[in-house]
Amino acid sequence: MSAIFVHLSDIHFGQERDERIHIHTDVKEQLIQDAARVVRGLPGGAAHGILVTGDIAYSGERPQYTAAGEWLDKLATAVGCEIFRIQMIPGNHDLDRTKSSMGAQHLLDVIRRGGAAEYEKILANDHDRASLFARFEEYGRFCEGYDCALDSEGRYSTNLHVELTPGRAIRFIRLNSSLLCTGDESDEEPELMVGARQFVIPRADGEEMIVLIHHPLNWIKDKDDVATYLRSRARVVISGHEHDPKVHVEQVEANCDLMMLASGATVPFKSDDIYTFTYNVLEFDWDSNADALVVTIHPRAWNPVRTSFEADHKRLGGKDPKFVLSAPGFRSGTKSAANVESQEAFCEPSEIEPVVEVVAAIDGEGEPAVPPEIEGYRLVLLRFFRDLTEGERLRLLVELGAVPSGSDERMTQAAQRHLLDWLVREGKIGDVERLISDFINKREAKGDA
Repeated sequence: MSAIFVHLSDIHFGQERDERIHIHTDVKEQLIQDAARVVRGLPGGAAHGILVTGDIAYSGERPQYTAAGEWLDKLATAVGCEIFRIQMIPGNHDLDRTKSSMGAQHLLDVIRRGGAAEYEKILANDHDRASLFARFEEYGRFCEGYDCALDSEGRYSTNLHVELTPGRAIRFIRLNSSLLCTGDESDEEPELMVGARQFVIPRADGEEMIVLIHHPLNWIKDKDDVATYLRSRARVVISGHEHDPKVHVEQVEANCDLMMLASGATVPFKSDDIYTFTYNVLEFDWDSNADALVVTIHPRAWNPVRTSFEADHKRLGGKDPKFVLSAPGFRSGTKSAANVESQEAFCEPSEIEPVVEVVAAIDGEGEPAVPPEIEGYRLVLLRFFRDLTEGERLRLLVELGAVPSGSDERMTQAAQRHLLDWLVREGKIGDVERLISDFINKREAKGDA
């Protein structure tokens, strides 16, 4: 059975300044209904998660993420997956440019005039790095709740592992191509950087890497270096930003393919013959005969006459495109395809349910063991960071003894996460859940939701 993901990009919550808000609200509701129908028609009838390749918000402000969270909850429920099972990366609209300091602007100018050496020097400095990430304050809080935190040292992020069949898995790698965005960037003279800290993505036997990045490589200054690592280590690269859906499969070498999937915009500023409302339903599966990765795309686009979504036969080259990708990562697994097939002799591969799990990132020493997850933790994490204000989070930590009483010191997000995890390990997850609900209920009663 395939692993099913609803794929969105460039939703732009908060972009509307006129009557379009009514049209866009309806489009998003129609998308929920359409995605539910499409997913129900696939084997298993439920999605394993949602992928968002950037530009969730329009200008990186808290109310925009509040609206996004409410809508994503509805979408996840409709397609049958947990509301926290979402992978996301930032886009250029997910930063708040009003929080860009003069120091940050100077650093951006230095990097834009320079290159990889200047970028690495700035990322190696804690204060310089913090000034760049400060522009992602609200996005950072939002994505932390989904356990898709920005890596504050400018590295790649990864924690979602999907076992398609014993010994064969996909792993999602999240890259931030938007750290240097100013609003003036162009693909004619690329100024954005990914950096070696990010593009040196991992390899693991039996795994294929699915890379999420907002900007296509033609927007990236160090695109040649990035492409070298993606072509040799990734199997699928999913991007956003250009609002132009297209897919291309490159044979990198014998028995090694790379799919480049460019997203359309889920909600562009307006819909016309060139750009319209689009999203995809993606299936990932294992081909036992070829020991390959199968990617099936169900592209959906807005029909302006019927005012609803329908199968998109125009932009991704055919009806329900199915691609069988040569996968050297699978073939390097400890279990050969023959061994896997013998284990499944009495069970059709299509009947095997993919195993979706949050795991620790791969590092230079391999993959560290992850302790069994405490029931309810993922939902608590989501509600703590996404649904509480910073003041409410601090009061919760004080009330449960994680922070000394009377403390009003501003804590980093990483420190808050550490203290939340400590409370959970101490067996106080029920108290955390209770206080989260209390804070939200009191706020709503006052009309401050």
